[in-house]
Amino acid sequence: MNDISLVFVELGVAVIGLALLARLASRWGFSAIPLYLLAGLAFGNGGLIPLRFSEDFVHVGAEIGVILLLFMLGLEYTGEELGANLRSGLLAGAVDFMLNFPPGLLAGLLLGWSPLAAVLLGGVTYISSSGVIAKVLAELGRLNNQESATVISILVLEDLAMAVYLPLIAVLLIGQGLTAAIISTLVALATVGVVLFVAVRYGKMLSRLIAHQSDDVILFTTFGLVLLVAGVAQRLQVSAAIGAFLVGIAWSGPIVERAHKLLGPLRDLFAAMFFLFFGLQVDPATLLPVLLAAVGLGILTALTKLVTGWWATRRAGVDTLGGLRAGAALVARGEFSIVIAGLGVSAGLEPELGALSAAYVLFLAVLGPILARIIEPLSTIIMEREV
Repeated sequence: MNDISLVFVELGVAVIGLALLARLASRWGFSAIPLYLLAGLAFGNGGLIPLRFSEDFVHVGAEIGVILLLFMLGLEYTGEELGANLRSGLLAGAVDFMLNFPPGLLAGLLLGWSPLAAVLLGGVTYISSSGVIAKVLAELGRLNNQESATVISILVLEDLAMAVYLPLIAVLLIGQGLTAAIISTLVALATVGVVLFVAVRYGKMLSRLIAHQSDDVILFTTFGLVLLVAGVAQRLQVSAAIGAFLVGIAWSGPIVERAHKLLGPLRDLFAAMFFLFFGLQVDPATLLPVLLAAVGLGILTALTKLVTGWWATRRAGVDTLGGLRAGAALVARGEFSIVIAGLGVSAGLEPELGALSAAYVLFLAVLGPILARIIEPLSTIIMEREV
């Protein structure tokens, strides 16, 4: 009983703290995400005031946060729009990979790591954070901007690339053969294909079946289906986040607006928990020895993401300012990068992989939302001076 009461007290303190940070961010006209991350850093292991949170509960809440962020992001697009964006964004996805995977790969090799550890660091630098970016675009009211379609297509292609990358890496880490790696990858791709087919082909029918006059029915049905599909996707070595995203794609018609209204508050609560939990996992003492390397790599790959977003949106006919907004939005790294690094740490590849990845992700998870907010006024000032 005392343990339960302590959990309630600690979680209550955490949620009230998140509320205060959100209030502060609102007053400053700023994204709350960096504040959530820094709070987690301050109150986690090795922080200023370590708190013994119920890690299992907070971890599950954090995962639900990412799932809901991606589901709500999927609500913004129909299956037809997704298909069109993916077809038009394949070249942009290839450029994204070529610009952002090699920096991590080369950095790992220069540090004297094994080739497999270097490949893992390449994955860390390649993949942007869908969770952070979805939250930032929503906060800034840019989900319906012209450049956001290109940003979303790049994020989806990255998540689809993870459907190949993660199973392949997992098999290589445990030393299984090429056949096992190929089978695991094919299962992941088949899962994505089936879910995408159902979302595009039968989305309208599913939306009609779920539609109901009762908000409770829609809330429970939608939330349950999102968790179910995400769990099955994760079980089959596909990202739970992309499963949730595809469920959002399947929803159409009046139910979309009601899902926004009903699940929006849950998304905000659990998403804040995700960012807090990420900070809680990082021991500040492990960051200092690798901080310089992480910041240098972060600055380099922030620039490559800026180039990626600018080039992709300019190719799609978006103006320069929209291109810069897209590039800035893509800078943040987060959940996938930590998952990739965690695979290497669990396998005992390189002692510095976890710390370097954590410092790198924390730096860009803070820099990304800041850059996304200031890029528009900053670029406007620069263009005015040039004129």
